[in-house]
Amino acid sequence: MEYRRSLLEVRDLHVEVEGKEVIRGLDLVLHRGEKLALMGPNGSGKSSLSMALMGHPGYKIKRGAIVLDGNDITGLSPDRRAKVGLFLAMQNPVVVQGLSVTNFLRAILKAKRGEEVPIREFREMLVKAMGLLEMERSFAARYVNDGFSGGEKKKLELLQMTLLNPKVAVVDEIDSGLDVDALKIVAEGINRVASEESAFLLITHYRRILDYIRPDGVAVLMEGRIVASGGPELINQIDRQGYDWLAVKTA
Repeated sequence: MEYRRSLLEVRDLHVEVEGKEVIRGLDLVLHRGEKLALMGPNGSGKSSLSMALMGHPGYKIKRGAIVLDGNDITGLSPDRRAKVGLFLAMQNPVVVQGLSVTNFLRAILKAKRGEEVPIREFREMLVKAMGLLEMERSFAARYVNDGFSGGEKKKLELLQMTLLNPKVAVVDEIDSGLDVDALKIVAEGINRVASEESAFLLITHYRRILDYIRPDGVAVLMEGRIVASGGPELINQIDRQGYDWLAVKTA
């Protein structure tokens, strides 16, 4: 069996929001080259986990550790986590009126590198990334998420991901609010940017995006804990039986 080094390890993680524990002793390992689906019903803690991983100040880590590529990042700020290779594709990206996509993308690249990206180099990177995602070049002149459809917002998240080339991408319900055509485009974009040197944590409530992005493994989160894990066959079982059988099993 081929050995794959872990890129992300979550160890005995406990997280509180406004005094309420939302993640309760969670352990998770994500390997290089792996796409892991994290599923669970509404309110199970999926988005809370994504916020805690990224260092949102409202999500207090009371115990445990987050280790990225062998380095403990538990105490790092969100910008430092991004610089060392963690990326969060948000479920509901914010609108930034008056800021063009081009200027926004150049700014986040500067923030990651710690220095300005030469214009020619940036343009080459941008054209290549937009071509990979089959995006119209006019998209770059629009304001960030201003008047964007649900699919366009998610495509901008993928464009950021492609340019930043993170070690680990946490994709939080990127299928939310998408019609079938937009879903296929977003899924194809993720499949294109995935590589053997990176890893994806695909957070979702339903199986539909997993029909287009075949995960290597599946973990189920309920009440802030991982209650089941396995291969892609677990998706079919959840699709047939829902989550109730897991609630009974772990009660």
